[in-house]
Amino acid sequence: MPSRPIRTEDEHEAALRRVEELLDATPGTPYGDELELLILLIEAYEDEHCALPLPDPIEAILYHMESRGLTEEDLGPCLGERQVAAVLERHVPLSLEMIRRVRGSLGIPADILIQPYACQQAA
Repeated sequence: MPSRPIRTEDEHEAALRRVEELLDATPGTPYGDELELLILLIEAYEDEHCALPLPDPIEAILYHMESRGLTEEDLGPCLGERQVAAVLERHVPLSLEMIRRVRGSLGIPADILIQPYACQQAA
């Protein structure tokens, strides 16, 4: 039974192997309890050491457009009819109002959209 946090990659790998051994454990039994604890410890380790960085806001918008078959015209209500291309080409930064509309329309989380990103404002 685990009695301490996972601190190293070797411990993480060992915990993953042990989970595989315990996958059929019955909940509420000593093995089931061990499995449950190992899963919590693995999640805590992975949250701290394996977290993926959030995607770039413009890349997230482009991905959502592509995956849903949307065109630049479809983003007009979110970004402003005349500003869609400029925003997607990084000449105009996302405004707070644009972020709100994109989040509402495309469902992209605000924590992705509010991140700083490279923007080359037109002169």
